Amino acid sequence: MSITASSVKDLREKTGAGMMDCKKALTETSGDFEKAVEWLRKKGIANAAKKEGRATKEGLVTSYIHAGGRVGVLLEVNCETDFVARTEQFQDFTKDVAMHIAASSPSWLLPEEVPAVTLEKEKEIAVEQMRQEGKPEAMLEKIAEGKVKKFYEENCLMLQSFVKDPSKTIEQIQKEIIGTLGENITIKRFVRFGLGEGNADA
Repeated sequence: MSITASSVKDLREKTGAGMMDCKKALTETSGDFEKAVEWLRKKGIANAAKKEGRATKEGLVTSYIHAGGRVGVLLEVNCETDFVARTEQFQDFTKDVAMHIAASSPSWLLPEEVPAVTLEKEKEIAVEQMRQEGKPEAMLEKIAEGKVKKFYEENCLMLQSFVKDPSKTIEQIQKEIIGTLGENITIKRFVRFGLGEGNADA
């Protein structure tokens, strides 16, 4: 059964979940709207978006040192109350994200943090590569946009595929923990150190 943009939009409005989560829910439930709502609730995604924007002044700074001491991460994750910060689920979430950063080496937290000069350089490289492959000039800009999207997904923490479950992004994992714990939770910043490397921070 084909999933329409209209049904995805309706599901998003009802649950507050993201577009990709809504599309996945409808796909998993063969387009059944009510079952899709239930699927999102079970995953803890529904209503997570409605909590976004609430103040997060508590939380944890977590450290992760990879085996052998060659890679280390410091990560700040915020929540609304100290009670939630002390829960096992919240602490497990911060550890998982820190471990992911060690493994996947993101350079930025979000796409909007990528410097314009870096983005322009990536587009230039993508356009030149496509030109060398003989792609039509009219298609180059569109192809470059796809390459930039891929660049974001590879280099921005929130858009990266979670190392422990590549079917989900870090953003989706965050929404699930928001749904589970009932508080807004934000990944604030991180720094990753690799022995003999420059460090990437956000």
